[in-house]
Amino acid sequence: MPDQRNTVLTERIAAGWVRLHTALVLCFLIAPILAIIPLSFNSGSYFSYPMEGFSFRWYEKALTSGDWQRALLNSIGIGAASTLIATCLGTLAALGLSRSQFPLRSVIMPILISPMIVPIVVVAAGFYLIFAPLGLVNSYPGVVLAHAALGTPFVVITVTASLLSFDQSLLRAASGLGATPWIAFRRVTLPLITPAVATGSVFAFATSFDEVIVILFIGGPEQKTVPRQMWSGIRDAIDPSILAVATMLIVFAVLLFASINRLRARALAANQALS
Repeated sequence: MPDQRNTVLTERIAAGWVRLHTALVLCFLIAPILAIIPLSFNSGSYFSYPMEGFSFRWYEKALTSGDWQRALLNSIGIGAASTLIATCLGTLAALGLSRSQFPLRSVIMPILISPMIVPIVVVAAGFYLIFAPLGLVNSYPGVVLAHAALGTPFVVITVTASLLSFDQSLLRAASGLGATPWIAFRRVTLPLITPAVATGSVFAFATSFDEVIVILFIGGPEQKTVPRQMWSGIRDAIDPSILAVATMLIVFAVLLFASINRLRARALAANQALS
């Protein structure tokens, strides 16, 4: 009995140390983010503590400013268009790569996900060198195509992971019942991989919405997005409205994370229902 009690006590102490270390790491990661949220409500015009007062003036300025409104519309429009392209291309690529008889799969997969691995400055310079002769620099199509290329790897990875656990006998059963490949895909495959496709789409949109390096290389004044507007505000003049926008982006990121978790839960429930 004493040995058992000592073992239980040791396990509790170890668990307590793990929780403490986890809390310290989380505080280290979150503290810089949480530090800017109170400053966004500061009535003063400087990034400094202590706050001079509580005010929504910087949120009002960010929401009513023509520059911020145009940047937000650009971010939403470019993000939606690039996400649509990335979702279609990434899903088609994942369907092909998930087949065991697909040739050169081990070579093509690293190429598809290379935008996630190669430094973003190198990727941006490559886009500029390719798009400049084609007249796509300082244009919406160029920015959309570049952001689609950055978002496609996320769709490929999530959909491929879902297809690895996909039961291929369902497609054989559909074919045996007279379904064409397109009908089998639309009524069997697509409904089962929809959570993975949606998750990849969310990541692709978040990548486009948050991207700033590529837009600096190939975007013009008309294609200024929210991150580029923030970059310009920090470089040209320190404006506390940037903190208000940053706080709203934090809330937006939290909502995206919550939606991704919800999609993962739905996918897990669907797989358990099939099993």
